[in-house]
Amino acid sequence: MTTAPTAPLYPASAMADDGKQIFGHPRGLAYIVFTETWERFSFYGMQALLVLYMTLHLFQPENSVQVLGFEGYRAAMANVFGSLSPQALAAQTFGLYVGFVYFMPVFGGLLGDRYLGRKKSVIIGAVFMAFGHFLMAFEAYFLFALLALVVGSGFLKGNLAAQVGYLYAVNDKRRDEGFSVYVFGINVGAFVAPLICGTLGELYGWHYGFGAAGIGMLIGLAIYLLGGRYLPPERNRADTTERVRLQPGDGAKITGILAMLAITALYWTAQSQVWNSYPLWIKDQVDRDLGFAMVPVTWFQSLDSLAVLLLAPAVLWLWKRQSRRAAEPADLTKIGLGCAVFAAACLLLSVGEFMAGSGKVAILWPVLFHFVCAVGFLYLGPIALALTSRAAPAAVNAMMVSCYYLAIFAGSFASGWLGRFYETMAPAAFWAMHGAVVGSGALLILLFGRPLLRAMALQPQIDGDTP
Repeated sequence: MTTAPTAPLYPASAMADDGKQIFGHPRGLAYIVFTETWERFSFYGMQALLVLYMTLHLFQPENSVQVLGFEGYRAAMANVFGSLSPQALAAQTFGLYVGFVYFMPVFGGLLGDRYLGRKKSVIIGAVFMAFGHFLMAFEAYFLFALLALVVGSGFLKGNLAAQVGYLYAVNDKRRDEGFSVYVFGINVGAFVAPLICGTLGELYGWHYGFGAAGIGMLIGLAIYLLGGRYLPPERNRADTTERVRLQPGDGAKITGILAMLAITALYWTAQSQVWNSYPLWIKDQVDRDLGFAMVPVTWFQSLDSLAVLLLAPAVLWLWKRQSRRAAEPADLTKIGLGCAVFAAACLLLSVGEFMAGSGKVAILWPVLFHFVCAVGFLYLGPIALALTSRAAPAAVNAMMVSCYYLAIFAGSFASGWLGRFYETMAPAAFWAMHGAVVGSGALLILLFGRPLLRAMALQPQIDGDTP
């Protein structure tokens, strides 16, 4: 989830709002949202298949010889991480790929803001991503496909999201609602993608799934191009404003924010495993036979996004009710609760393993896991981003918001490293280990919450609140 920038780069008179609106919002919002929905469809559709594809097919010795540059890549990975089995190499490759997907937007946003313009950057990113998805259909070009997808995501991700805020004037009350619609589009794409791309890839052939992801990206690009005239105009480089400088005490704020984001990296370490080793666990350990049909592995990842869509209204209602009673937790407290809840979700998988004994885990346990995960995400993901935006000094606000994604980068990298233990540990212990990792985030918030608040120059939102 994401929030609006603290201030748009375009003056209110330059907004792409010609008075013709859709449901009370500028028409450009619809084009941006549908572009993002299809971009997320392509991203999560490919991601749902990636570890299964690498582990079960591409990285097997008889197939990996066809991949250009694979021997050099495997040797480089072995030099850094030691000898890796096909599954361990797949887990580490996935961690690096997703990590760099969230790392590159820092540079893509800089290029879009200062040099290329956001529209051109989005188009370049979409072309790279579509090219990468279609390259996935050719085993020889697998590594080049991942590189194209990383570069494309770097150009597209931040530059597309930023345009939502620029549709509105600074004090336009519709901004938050506009971003809520944008985030809804993200979750719709993430929900539908594994159902379509995952089913095609898992049941009919890997390349059908990857091809569907590429088609989805082309649809998103077409929608973006069709809506070009309704999007915010590019900023005139001649329009400059006085540069805001760091103030006394801002260094402590930055340090506090980075410490808070380092804690959230523990959450992302466990959360990223849902797309990494988790599909292999579902395939190996869970009884997916409903009697009349076998549930595809990738459908469980659709459930992850569906649970967020279903539970978000309930969580927001709870916070509003708590707010009326002056009992709503502070943002830092919510982050700690998010870590604790996600730790409990991981422990549910361990409990499911113990209950199964020597048999297969009942399908109820992963279903419960995803709904508990959704609560953990809602308490941590958007809240950490909002807290970063609120606490960051004006002089480096955009840069600090970008650091939010660096926490996901670090978590994805760590998730790939932990994925190697899936083969050597009992599944119950493997998931308990991840519960301990993310649970330590809750403990750190409990121990250091007040010093973090002081560093960020924030007071507890509720009198007597103890993070």
